[in-house]
Order: sequence, then structure tokens, then C-alpha cells
Amino acid sequence: MNHLLVAPPESKILLVLAHGAGAGMRHPFLEKVAQALGERGIATFRYEFLYMEKRQGRPDPPAVAEARVRAAVLEAAGAVPGVPLFAGGKSFGGRMTSHAQAREPLPGVRGLVFLGFPLHPPGRPGTNRADHLDDVLIPMLFLQGSRDEFAGLDLLKPVVKRVSARATLHVVEGGDHSFKVLKRTGRTETDVMNELADTITVWTGEHA
Repeated sequence: MNHLLVAPPESKILLVLAHGAGAGMRHPFLEKVAQALGERGIATFRYEFLYMEKRQGRPDPPAVAEARVRAAVLEAAGAVPGVPLFAGGKSFGGRMTSHAQAREPLPGVRGLVFLGFPLHPPGRPGTNRADHLDDVLIPMLFLQGSRDEFAGLDLLKPVVKRVSARATLHVVEGGDHSFKVLKRTGRTETDVMNELADTITVWTGEHA
């Protein structure tokens, strides 16, 4: 499996990180996430779904994507053994990780991290994509921009409340689905990346 492992010395956490539907594991956003987490002692294992690895346009069917998630988790655990394991990803990658976990628990995974959970397509509000979260019985961290067109907070907050015993929602004020903020906020891309990395670091530490 093609992958990118960033593992600082004495890593305290390992996060298996899947990409979004339209960009692979080398996307600049994921590169920056991996770098920021590495600076905080968190190792990341990035990988690609088969359609991206083969440079095919359409995302894999759910069953194929879920199998890839499961294979990545097993390979990552072997690459950085003995540290608490978490899994998740950006948008589509996070959702496929949660589907895999809902179908059958991912071995050793202690929690899921969603970088922009895609609750619904833009302009088509709904919550059907979250139905399977009732079957995810481990902690979940939702990192969501307040302007995310793929997840209106008026819909996402009730979903998180429904599974509140296991879910934490962190809203990045002014962020869109890519966590880009408007210039008038006065915040920089680095500010947002630090917020994401700090939140993941604290949350994973609490659930390790």
C-alpha cells in the first residue's frame, strides 16, 4: 500500500489519516496537518484509496473503500507498534473510516477524527449520511468549519447531540469545508492549523 508515514521520535499517538474525495494523500492540507501533529508528538500514517492510487476519477464503492481503511489501520499499527491508535480523515476519508468502524470495529482503534465530516452535499441538506454513527461505539471528534457547505451546523449539532456520549464537536469559527477563513477575521492559515492540531492533540491524549 502506498503511504506516507510521519513518525517523530517517541511518538505518543498514531493517527491513520485518509484523504478527501478529490485529492490524494499529498494534498497540501494533509501535509500541513501531518507536520503540525508531528511537531506535537503525534505520528500520522497517510494512505490512498484504490481509485486515487490508480488515478481513476470516481471514488471507490463504500465496501471497497472500507476494506482499504481496514487494511491501512492494520499496516499502520505494524509500522508504529505500541502506541495508542486513532483513525479518521478529511471529508470522504473520515466518513469511510466511520462506515468501516460501524460495520466492524477497526482493530485497536480508540477513536475517530473527522476533519470536515461531509454530512450532506452542498445545497442538499440532510442527515442520512450520519445514520451509521449510531453504530460507532468509540469516541469521535468532529472538527468542523462554521461555514462548511457540506455540513450545516444546524443539522450537525443535533447529530452530535444524538451520539453525545461518544462525540465531541469543535467548531472552527469562519472556516469553510477546507478550513479556509475569510481575511476579515484576521486569522491566518497557520492560526487555523494550530487550532486543529492542538484540538486533536488534547482530545487524543484524553482518549489514549
